[in-house]
Amino acid sequence: MEQSEDMASLSEFDSLAGSIPATKVEITVSCRNLLDKDMFSKSDPLCVMYTQGMENKQWREFGRTEVIDNTLNPDFVRKFIVDYFFEEKQNLRFDLYDVDSKSPDLSKHDFLGQAFCTLGEIVGSSGSRLEKPLTIGPFSLNSRTGKPMPAVSNGSGLWMESSRTTGPEASGGVPGKKCGTIILSAEELSNCRDVATMQFCANKLDKKDFFGKSDPFLVFFRSNEDGTFTICHKTEVMKNTLNPVWQTFSIPVRALCNGDYDRTIKVEVYDWDRDGSHDFIGEFTTSYRELARGQSQFNIYEVINPKKKMKKKKYVNSGTVTLLSFAVESESTFLDYIKGGTQINFTVAIDFTASNGNPSQSTSLHYMSPYQLNAYALALTAVGEIIQHYDSDKMFPALGFGAKLPPDGRVSHEFPLNGNQENPSCCGIDGILEAYHSSLRTVQLYGPTNFAPVVTHVARNAAAVQDGSQYSVLLIITDGVISDMAQTKEAIVNAAKLPMSIIIVGVGQAEFDAMVELDGDDVRISSRGKLAERDIVQFVPFRDYVDRTGNHVLSMARLARDVLAEIPDQLVSYMKAQGIRPRPPPAAPAQSPPQSPAHSPPGSPLHTHI
Repeated sequence: MEQSEDMASLSEFDSLAGSIPATKVEITVSCRNLLDKDMFSKSDPLCVMYTQGMENKQWREFGRTEVIDNTLNPDFVRKFIVDYFFEEKQNLRFDLYDVDSKSPDLSKHDFLGQAFCTLGEIVGSSGSRLEKPLTIGPFSLNSRTGKPMPAVSNGSGLWMESSRTTGPEASGGVPGKKCGTIILSAEELSNCRDVATMQFCANKLDKKDFFGKSDPFLVFFRSNEDGTFTICHKTEVMKNTLNPVWQTFSIPVRALCNGDYDRTIKVEVYDWDRDGSHDFIGEFTTSYRELARGQSQFNIYEVINPKKKMKKKKYVNSGTVTLLSFAVESESTFLDYIKGGTQINFTVAIDFTASNGNPSQSTSLHYMSPYQLNAYALALTAVGEIIQHYDSDKMFPALGFGAKLPPDGRVSHEFPLNGNQENPSCCGIDGILEAYHSSLRTVQLYGPTNFAPVVTHVARNAAAVQDGSQYSVLLIITDGVISDMAQTKEAIVNAAKLPMSIIIVGVGQAEFDAMVELDGDDVRISSRGKLAERDIVQFVPFRDYVDRTGNHVLSMARLARDVLAEIPDQLVSYMKAQGIRPRPPPAAPAQSPPQSPAHSPPGSPLHTHI
C-alpha cells in the first residue's frame, strides 16, 4: 500500500514547478509606542519596506503600507507579499514615517525610526512573529527639505559613513535610541485563487457619541495557527447611524482564511473618532464556510462586548450584523490571459528635444559611441528584450517627438522613426535601434517636450480592439521636464479606460517631479476633476540603475524588472473591470513521433522557461 501511494505522488510531480520561484510569504506590519511628531495630535504613520540587491547591496523600495491617522500603535492592513528563498539571505529594512502631506517624497515627512532583519529571521521566529526595537541611527539632513533622513546601512545593521551625518538635535531622537517597537508577522500563502465578494449591514448598534449616533465600521481578522489574529480588511465608516449598510467589498479568500474554510474569522465593530481613539462596540466570530452559506438565519450575528456582558446581568448584545450577500469567483492571473492568447503590443516613443544635446558630441544623451549604447538605447533594449516575447509578430511601432523634420523643418511630436507615416512598425528591437540611429542623422533636435500626442496615438490603437485579445504598452524615454502637463494628464485619464499601460524612463540629471506625479502610485492622477479609472503609469529614473562598476547587464536587468513589475496587475485590472475572462488556451498541436533531443547528454534534464 505504501508503495502505491509513493507511486501516485511521483506521477503527480510536475517538473515545471521546480522552475517557479519559491513560496510566497505575506508580511504583516504593526508598531507600538511610536514617536509622536505632531503638535496637536498623534503621528500619522506609514511604513516603507526595502529589499537589498544581491549584487551591489543597494537598498530598493519594495512597497509602502497605507497611512493611518492619529495613532502611535498602528496595525497596517496593506501587506507585503514576497518570494521566500530558503537558500538566500534576504535582507529587509523597514522605515517608519509620520506623514505630513500628500507628497510621495519621503524627505518631506518626519522619520520615526527603522529596523533591519532578514526574511528568514521573521519566518524562523516563534509563530513566525518577530518583534524588534525601532531605532534612529546616524542620519543626514535632506538638502531640499531640511528633514532628517535615514543614513545608508550595509544591511546588517552596521552603519556606513555618510557625508552629512548629523547630531541628535535635528531629528528629535538620539542615534541608537529606541523609538518604539515593530512587530513583523509572516505567513505562507496558499495557492487559493478565489475572491469573495460580500456585503454587511447592522441593526441597533450601541450609541457611542454624546451629541449624535455612532459612526460605525467593521474590522476583519483571520486567525493564525498560534491563536493570534491578523487584520485583513476594514470597511468604510458610515457616519451618524446605528443601522449602517456598508458597501460591497471583495477580498481574496487566502487573505480571509488562507484557504482553510473552517479557520476562525473575527469581526470587530467600532465607532470612529476623529482623534483615532475609536470606541469598541463589540465583536463576533464566523468562518469562511459559514459565510459561504450566503444570506440566511445562520449569518445574522450578535455583536457582543465582553466587558459589558460581564458587568450587566441583563445585557443581551450591542446590536446585530447581517450578511446581505456573498459570492465567490476564481481570480484570473496575468498568465491565464497570456495562455489564452492575449498579445502585448509594444510601442516606443523617444525624446528628440534639443535639451538632450548635440548627438555628434560625447556629452549628448543621444551620442552614438562606437563602443557602447547610450542611455536611450540601453533602456529601450532592456525593456524591449523582455516584452517582445509576448508579441507574436515582433513588429513594434517606434515614434519620436520634439524634432524638426525634413524637408520643411516642421516640428512634430508624433513622427515615425522609420520615416513611414502609413506604417511606423519596425522589425524587432534591432529594427527600432536601426530606425532610431537613422532618425538622429536626419532630424533636427528641437522642442518642446510634449507627451500627449504619442499617448493619444497609442490610445487610438488600443481603443480599436477592446475584447481582451490585445493590450498595448507604451515606453516613453525622455530627458526632461514635460511641457504639456495638462494635456498629458487628460490623455492618461482617457487612456486609463483602455487596454494599455505607459512606462516612462527618465534619462539624464533633470528633476523628474512631474513624472512622479504622473506615476500615480500614491495619488491617483486626475484631469478636469475626473479621476483615472486605473493607475496605468510607471516611472523610473535611469540614473538609479547606472552601475558604477560598469556591469550593464545586471543594471539593465533591474531596470526592466522594476518598470515591467506593474504591467501584469495593470492588465488584469483592465480585464476585470471590463468583465473579460481569459480565453481557453489553444489546443495543443498534434504530437509528432518522439525524437531524441540534439546535443542533450544522457540524463540531463530539459527545462522549459516561460
